[in-house]
Amino acid sequence: MNGIAPNAEARVGRVLKRLSRWLAYAGGVALSAAAVMTVISIIGRAMIWVGLGPIPGDFELVELATAVAVFSFLPWSQINRGQVTVDILVDAFPARLRIFLGMLGDLAMAIASIVIAWRLWLGMGERMPFGSDTLRDLLALGDKPYYPETTFILRMPVWWGYALAMVGAAFFAVVCLYTVWRALNWTLRGREEVQL
Repeated sequence: MNGIAPNAEARVGRVLKRLSRWLAYAGGVALSAAAVMTVISIIGRAMIWVGLGPIPGDFELVELATAVAVFSFLPWSQINRGQVTVDILVDAFPARLRIFLGMLGDLAMAIASIVIAWRLWLGMGERMPFGSDTLRDLLALGDKPYYPETTFILRMPVWWGYALAMVGAAFFAVVCLYTVWRALNWTLRGREEVQL
């Protein structure tokens, strides 16, 4: 048996891998920008005597960029099987058992990614002050907050960070579901195949 829709799986895999790569690049840009901003802010603090100063809200922006970056890297790691494994133990098993255990790992990661995306969605809904009650019920956003929660210094709405991280979290869940499909096909074929 070749697997479940092997041609479709290969095509979907190529598209998801390309999108995962670009999302990881975007996360890298966000993290690099946070690092550069931190350096500039530190230099500004050191040169207060010249009239410079720190960037207002620098730590708030670093928190946002870091959260977005982390969720941007997860799909790339998952599609390339970059998670930590206990190779010293697993390498002693027969090939079919290793592939099956890899599929169980992908399944566990898919479940975890769906729970993470779901909880992040609910967290965003608790902080986002928009939408009618009907729309919020339809999208499972919960009740509107009494007041829009903002960051302390920049007064940036907190839900922005949730929304930006949600992009990576939702895509991570999609990639995890795909890797279960891919691993199931590998299990049925009895061998792992390298993807381009």
